[in-house]
Amino acid sequence: MTGSDITLFALNASRAFGERVAERLGIALGQHEERDFEDGEHKARPLENARGRDVFVVQSLYGEAGESVNDKLLRLLFFIGALKDASAAEVTAVVPYLGYARKDRKTKSRDPVTTRYVAALFEAVETERVVTIDVHNLAAFQNAFRCRTDHLEAAGLFAEHFLSVIEGEVAVVSPDAGGVKRADRFRKALARATGKDIGAAFMEKYRSRGVVSGETFVGDVEGRAAIIIDDMISTGTTMARAARACRERGATAVHAVATHGIFVGDAAKVIADPVFDSVVVTNTIPPFRLPADLAKKRLTVLDVAPLFAEAVRRIHSGGSLVELMGGGED
Repeated sequence: MTGSDITLFALNASRAFGERVAERLGIALGQHEERDFEDGEHKARPLENARGRDVFVVQSLYGEAGESVNDKLLRLLFFIGALKDASAAEVTAVVPYLGYARKDRKTKSRDPVTTRYVAALFEAVETERVVTIDVHNLAAFQNAFRCRTDHLEAAGLFAEHFLSVIEGEVAVVSPDAGGVKRADRFRKALARATGKDIGAAFMEKYRSRGVVSGETFVGDVEGRAAIIIDDMISTGTTMARAARACRERGATAVHAVATHGIFVGDAAKVIADPVFDSVVVTNTIPPFRLPADLAKKRLTVLDVAPLFAEAVRRIHSGGSLVELMGGGED
């Protein structure tokens, strides 16, 4: 990629990820400025000409010390607005972790549908496109945005990882019924990669006011390595329930896989639990909430920056993203 009419920015909180994307594209990150003011307000502006250019902005929307998810969202929106005011031809938000994507429907009376409100904010600053990976509910994400969206999937990356990890029979497990389609896409990717028949299973789960219930388990994991896949690991309780159920049903090994490692609450205890043979996540969120020694010992972190770089390349050149999107919905 020559970079003659493309600019890639990464806001400070996601600079390390942005540098990896830029390296894969063979371009340098665009220069920008971010300033914080004494009253908590902030501003961000490009330091190079964006007029008529195809601009991509990297910002992963997770909270951390000193910068909440709200801070990061507003910084991204204000920066996109500044780019549009600077006459950028098109601006694409590259969001490895899309905050607020879990609250995508009303589950109680007068509930907010926050995913739709966040979509409206992106549209308000004239964002042309939003690119993310493995959102909680794909249909809700696609329906919330009126601007263009591209949804990447890490299934192929996970399948490639497990080629050298597992032997013998395998079953892919969804920890709840809502994730069955996600698990099936990964199962198919793993079957293509291994040339084997891969089993499938899922566990019943109900959540109300933070309490998880449901014990029904559908599928056979006996004598198989069980790979439990979800979009994220938050407290880890959902993964742990499914892992124990797999062990009780005769699984020879249990691996936990999720694109986004949020790791809040008692997640450190869950990750340390020997019920898991391995825990695999990606770098959409650095595992900063876990003790460093635990993360080093127990976590495998896969890099999705090359996947995003390829998406940027194809969007800019008008290429197809189907291969990066898990082949689309069945």
